[in-house]
Amino acid sequence: MTEKALLEGGPDDLPERIVRITPPGQELKIPHRGGYEHFKVTTKHQDTDQGRVTVYEWWERTEIAE
Repeated sequence: MTEKALLEGGPDDLPERIVRITPPGQELKIPHRGGYEHFKVTTKHQDTDQGRVTVYEWWERTEIAE
């Protein structure tokens, strides 16, 4: 089953704030502007137009090595 997460924090220009996650409960690494935005799962949930989703909070950015 594919679940969804709400991304909280991080850059204002992320293209999506609700993303699919498989499997749930893992750290998310979202490619963005030549690097990755890292989000960690929380115990929070939020009701959205796509249903009730788990909230993931931003915690760091890493650059892609060239």
